[in-house]
Amino acid sequence: MPEKKTTERARKAEAEGKSPSTQAGELVREEMHHIREGKHGARSTKQAVAIGLSKARRAGVKVGTPKRGSSATKKQAKRDSSHAKKGAAAKRPSRTRSRATTKALRKEGTAAATPRALSRHAKSTARKRPASARSAAARKAARTKGPRARSAAAKKAARTRASAA
Repeated sequence: MPEKKTTERARKAEAEGKSPSTQAGELVREEMHHIREGKHGARSTKQAVAIGLSKARRAGVKVGTPKRGSSATKKQAKRDSSHAKKGAAAKRPSRTRSRATTKALRKEGTAAATPRALSRHAKSTARKRPASARSAAARKAARTKGPRARSAAAKKAARTRASAA
């Protein structure tokens, strides 16, 4: 169950018209914090992100089912989305299963949520996307940045180029 503050931040992002992945990012972020503070662990960064996305779907964020991945993953994503439609009160999770999941996750390490691991994961995921998609994302980011942030980014880029030369 996500924390109240996290759900509120995701709802705020939705009200501001931000994309579902941005809304889901709040819940993924919360998951990373849980792993870092030792609430539980994860076998890999991919698993940690998957747990966060699952929470997001169950919280009602309209994150689509994955295009790639096993049929079991797609089925679970669909199940998570339908769980949100039914409402959390429809069926409470089994206490035994919930406890077993938590117990298994507690045995895993916390290295999956380190900044280095997240960076590595982000880069490898970006490499799988075509250059056109990455370029479009960068253009959109520049458009939605705002003048002050755009100026700061330009100055930083200039400094980086100067130090590289």
